[in-house]
Amino acid sequence: MRILRVLPLAMRMILLALSGVTLAASATAALSHWLAPWIAALIVVPCVGLIVGMTVWRSIAPLRALFHALASTVTGYRDGDFSFGITWDRYADVIELVDAHNALGQALREQRIDLVQRELLLDTMVQNTPVAMVLLDPARRVVLGNLAARRLLGEGRKLEGRAIDDLLAGTPEAVRDAFARGGDGMFSAGEDDDIYHLARRLFRLNGRPHELILLRQMTAELRRQEVQTWKKVIRVISHELNNSLGPIASLAHSGRELVKRGQLDRLPVALDTIEERARHLERFLRDYARFAKLPSPRMEPVRLPGFIDKLKSQMPFAIEGEVPDETAHFDPAQIEQALLNLLKNAHESGSSKEGVALCVRRHVEGWRIEVLDRGTGMTDAALANALLPFYSTKRNGTGLGLALTREIAEAHGGRIGVANRVGGGLYVSLTLPRNGP
Repeated sequence: MRILRVLPLAMRMILLALSGVTLAASATAALSHWLAPWIAALIVVPCVGLIVGMTVWRSIAPLRALFHALASTVTGYRDGDFSFGITWDRYADVIELVDAHNALGQALREQRIDLVQRELLLDTMVQNTPVAMVLLDPARRVVLGNLAARRLLGEGRKLEGRAIDDLLAGTPEAVRDAFARGGDGMFSAGEDDDIYHLARRLFRLNGRPHELILLRQMTAELRRQEVQTWKKVIRVISHELNNSLGPIASLAHSGRELVKRGQLDRLPVALDTIEERARHLERFLRDYARFAKLPSPRMEPVRLPGFIDKLKSQMPFAIEGEVPDETAHFDPAQIEQALLNLLKNAHESGSSKEGVALCVRRHVEGWRIEVLDRGTGMTDAALANALLPFYSTKRNGTGLGLALTREIAEAHGGRIGVANRVGGGLYVSLTLPRNGP
């Protein structure tokens, strides 16, 4: 019987048909002894047909139940329910279909479990991050707000479904102004003037535009950096003051002793040294003050050829190529100071006077002014730190020349780059936007 159960359905139908034909022939032959052959066939064939039909129906009934079960599981899969399974031990040619269907269900269940675990992990990370995260739909209503966002914007309550403008109405004015400005930025808010960084990103979700807002409190981190910066400033100032005040005090004592002994001929040397150290200290403090008090640039149209000629009258350099006879927009005093710093560094790099050059050229962003020399160049470590305040490779340098130039460039909406040249020397580029910041 087990063998018959696992026979293919087509084989079962063939066997039933052969059995029916054999039975009909035998019954017809038996009845032909008493009845006419055609009458016997008329009686036997319907009876055998009915028996065969009932047998076929009973054989197909489990198959119909199987198809109904398969349809039900497919509906469950469509609705996201992957808990169904089918047990089947009939018809060898259908067992393969059932096994494939069960394997699909098992794969979908495993994927669903993995997806749920990932969603739980992602939700845990989003909810517990210290960065306030708010996702807005096209109507500027909150789709998702994590715990940090609830504390910052909703007094601990859920934000989902609420309009962002309604939430901002209850926040400090500094927060509203930061959102009104648009884009990324930093602002201070709260009684303790906590510092926040606002970042906004636009993207499409399900074909619709959405906005992701990130608010990060940076007070502690910035204060740590501020303390480290002040410590570094104090160390640099203390070093410079000690380097100048120590020799000045020593030479003043020596001068007093020379006066007591009447050795006035040696006194001018001591006084010259005191004057030199005092002037160095004066320059040092002046550079610090200039760096700390850099004003906002006053933009104005500047003819490039005249500007470069004025610069050349203050410090010698060669000109590579031709200066474009066009007008740029920048603060001439600040850009002049920046380029003088770069040219001064180029002359102090060990380069010959003929090796110091300046080049002005168009750039995709606006204008690029390059200062070139044939000095000793910089090591990789020096290049990495060259633009940082207080970093200097010179024995008596303050480390503010390149830092001041960088501040001027960024205040104009531009940037500065430093690199070694092929064949020796340094390449410093000052890139400025075409029409100002």
